[in-house]
Amino acid sequence: MKETVHIGKTFTKVTYTEESIQKREFENCTFIDCDLYGSDFSQSQFIDCSFKGCNLSMIKLNATGLKNVVFDACKMMGIGFDYSDDFLFEVQFNDCTLDFSSFARKKMQKTKFINSSMQEVNFSETDLTKAVFEDINLNRALFNRTILVEADLSKAYNFSIDPELNFLKKAKFSLKDAGGLLEKYNLKLV
Repeated sequence: MKETVHIGKTFTKVTYTEESIQKREFENCTFIDCDLYGSDFSQSQFIDCSFKGCNLSMIKLNATGLKNVVFDACKMMGIGFDYSDDFLFEVQFNDCTLDFSSFARKKMQKTKFINSSMQEVNFSETDLTKAVFEDINLNRALFNRTILVEADLSKAYNFSIDPELNFLKKAKFSLKDAGGLLEKYNLKLV
């Protein structure tokens, strides 16, 4: 990956673990079964890209642009998305493991999180207006001053969200998991 600009390329089974791959541009690229664990993609741009079956855990995204990027079946633990560039930030996750990652202060309106694990993810001050959480494990995820207006969490589970500390107007929750909205009151629902 010595070139700095990549357009329309497919990277298959590439291994770059804990390497510095900074200041690169990837447009309309596909990454398949790549191991990029711990690599530093700071100040890079990913535009209209997709990642399938990749290990992206612990990658660094300081000032990195993620513009219309789709992640399918990727391992993405411990990623600080909150350090990535906010301009045109747009991502989607399907069948991913995002445990211990952070999206603090990101604008993620209409983002789709599908069939993924998001345990202990930080959503503090994140704008998740109209976001969709479908079959998502939110065990110990942090919601603090998070905007969940019209968000659909009806198929999310294991969450604990304090309605007094978050914005939930017209958000959807399933009745069976609504106890996660009352956890701080230590009530027993039967």
